[in-house]
Amino acid sequence: MIRKRKITFVINYFYPDLAATSQLMTELTKHLQQNFTITVIAAQPGYAGENHGSHKLFEEAYVENIKVVRIKLPEVNKNSKISRIKYISSYFLLANIALLKEKGTDVIFTISQPPVLGGLIGTIGKLLKRSRHVYSIHDFNPEQAQAVAYTNNQTVFKIAKAIDKLNCSYADQVLVVGEDMAETLRARFKGGKVPNHTVISNWTDEDAIVPLEKTEPEIREFLELNGLQDKFIVMYSGNLGLYYDLENLIQVAKEFVDQPEIVFLFIGEGAVKQRIQTYATENKLENVKFLPYQPKEFLKYSLNAADVHLVVNQKGIKGVSVPSKIYGVMAAGKPVLGVLEQGSEVQRLIFESRAGVVIEPQNYQGVVHAIQYLKSLDKDELKAMGLKGRSYLEQNLTRETSINKYRNVLQTVSDHSEPDATRSIEQYERAVHKNK
Repeated sequence: MIRKRKITFVINYFYPDLAATSQLMTELTKHLQQNFTITVIAAQPGYAGENHGSHKLFEEAYVENIKVVRIKLPEVNKNSKISRIKYISSYFLLANIALLKEKGTDVIFTISQPPVLGGLIGTIGKLLKRSRHVYSIHDFNPEQAQAVAYTNNQTVFKIAKAIDKLNCSYADQVLVVGEDMAETLRARFKGGKVPNHTVISNWTDEDAIVPLEKTEPEIREFLELNGLQDKFIVMYSGNLGLYYDLENLIQVAKEFVDQPEIVFLFIGEGAVKQRIQTYATENKLENVKFLPYQPKEFLKYSLNAADVHLVVNQKGIKGVSVPSKIYGVMAAGKPVLGVLEQGSEVQRLIFESRAGVVIEPQNYQGVVHAIQYLKSLDKDELKAMGLKGRSYLEQNLTRETSINKYRNVLQTVSDHSEPDATRSIEQYERAVHKNK
């Protein structure tokens, strides 16, 4: 009997965490468990304030046939850099210990969370365990942090970039979630050997999230409960984080205070939520509402409650990150107002599908005009625009398409013979020297 190859996923967020990467990686591993023996190393749930109540440093459980090793970490205050550093450092240390304790791993799969250190876990694991490493990059760092001036310490950026280049060059396969991110990877290694890499789009469950009318009982109840009946809803659903310029975009709502039928609805949690709530309160913006993350099974209703969805990124994020909320919006068949740089992955998707309009980041008056334009459209025109996104998704961006690409990459990487230990160390030393 042929032994199934074992893949150990070190991925920070996993079911039942509400983070987008948790939902993606949970679906991915569930679909791959028939092909591989899978262990997941992840933090205890807590992305949106979930209380897990565990006192054990390491705790093992199973999700279907997937072994899950949970790591107990300190609570994180996303508004505090010190709290974030403490959380990330604890995760890095404990995830490495958990990985080294895991026996018989053929392939280590890591993602780019926490920034840079997520990939470094795979680099260390490959070196010490003689395993192969697949590095899945959802966000390029330090480029992402640099774009929003998270710190102005250029030495930190240079060291972080050198480490992540090492992670990429030493990995057996690098995965990126957009064509623009593949360009960034190639630019990192301009003039040198570009690592083996594959573009695999993120996805949503297009069978679970489908276009629905506002007359659907669950949607009607949601609207009534939140005082949103007969409103034109501009919705942002997802992480209210540092990389979306939400602190400035919220100011657009002031332009519509004399049009009470237009409401801005923010659903989610994140580092800037308190700031934008404070701004809305101080400016008496009654046309702005906030709701917490909705349960996964309710997303098909909450996403369909919108008339237009905001999909945004901060200036400088092109080729660095791809907002995965676009896939849920397209699955729901809703029009998109993208605040995105030209040439970015999601701008391309909106342009090719014709499912909405795109404004350059920091062009706030352009956002105002775009909302006015979308509001002026006939209801049937607006509906047809959104359904173009659904049609495009069904043809190009299905869950099955992306998961099959993951399966093929992981099968190819795992089928290679184990690397010779001496050769691995020599490769590592050469990579360190090259990236200094």
